[in-house]
Amino acid sequence: MAPQSSPHKNSTELPALTPQELLRYSRHLTLPSVGLAGQRRLKSARVLVVGAGGLGSPTALYLAAAGVGTIGIVDFDVVDVTNLQRQLLHGTSDVGRPKLDSARDRLHDVNPHVHVELHPARLTSTNALEILRGYDVIVDGTDNFATRYLTNDACVLLGIPNVYGSIFRFDGQASVFSTPDGPCYRCLYPDPPPPGMVPSCAEGGVLGVLPGLIGTIQATEALKLILGVGETLAGRLLLVDAMTMQFRAIHITRDPLCPACGTRTIKALIDYDEFCGTRGEESPVNIDDVQDITPAELAERLKRSDDFDLIDVREPFEMQIASIPRARLIPLGDIPESLNLLDRTREIVVMCRSGKRSADAARQLQAAGFSHVTNLAGGILRWSDDVDPTVPKY
Repeated sequence: MAPQSSPHKNSTELPALTPQELLRYSRHLTLPSVGLAGQRRLKSARVLVVGAGGLGSPTALYLAAAGVGTIGIVDFDVVDVTNLQRQLLHGTSDVGRPKLDSARDRLHDVNPHVHVELHPARLTSTNALEILRGYDVIVDGTDNFATRYLTNDACVLLGIPNVYGSIFRFDGQASVFSTPDGPCYRCLYPDPPPPGMVPSCAEGGVLGVLPGLIGTIQATEALKLILGVGETLAGRLLLVDAMTMQFRAIHITRDPLCPACGTRTIKALIDYDEFCGTRGEESPVNIDDVQDITPAELAERLKRSDDFDLIDVREPFEMQIASIPRARLIPLGDIPESLNLLDRTREIVVMCRSGKRSADAARQLQAAGFSHVTNLAGGILRWSDDVDPTVPKY
């Protein structure tokens, strides 16, 4: 594959470097593939990082250190102590602060010559084109399918390269999508998986160093795109297995029937929560075929010592972090083998972290003939909000 073209071709339009910058970037200036002209391209470049989390942290840090002139960050979350295991933009003193604030301060500490643009918003179909427009490269550091498809489609519509990364447990992926001749994310994954099929990092876990590994690869690809050097991952999907420390790349091609970059039937952004079946995932679950009980109602029934079986379908380590009185542990994956341990004549209340896994467990129990099954809406997270704030949220 030929070297990628740089978004800045006319060197006469590139900004000059100050004496302080010449010293700071001296190791780049002696690098033949970068040099003075390349460093000026980096200074002129505008890169948007979607998400200031596990992937966005190493990406933004290395882009800032490399001298990318403008780094935009999109995020709407606040720093939580559970982030600190992998999100190196933030520290212990930042817990409770908006991630954008701690990210800005950290990046300015790394390189005060870099301009940081903050976008304090959830990326949606109504604001994505406006936010992404004007950037040379987009780095996808998202952790959910709805935003991933949204970022892809916006990049295709705007003609901006999309540096993709994803992580789960010990596995990671990286690629470059939406280049002039390459495939996009929809060419690789035309449809999202069914809701609940792929656990989130909170549910499935992630090795803390893995997003550093994948995010650094994303930063490398972004720099190569800006400089117009080397061979990027466009047309290839890099698969990383941290457990065995094996890297392999598979070739992917543009799908001529892809509605985004092939037939281009997608001419506007759609409702991605609806497309991915994720609408309301962060709210208490209300499933038509599963009856809910609120944490306040459950607390009242526990206080009255009502007769019911409270089943926690999380993993054992989660129960060690936070638990509810009278709950007994049967992980979701063990439900089919544990049916004979449950009393079919007794009411069963199932619970998990957020209400999604327990809703799935409730449907399994109903399908097995249990007629009195209730799901704890919002899980233990909502229990902490509504009933007992001393219960840790993770």
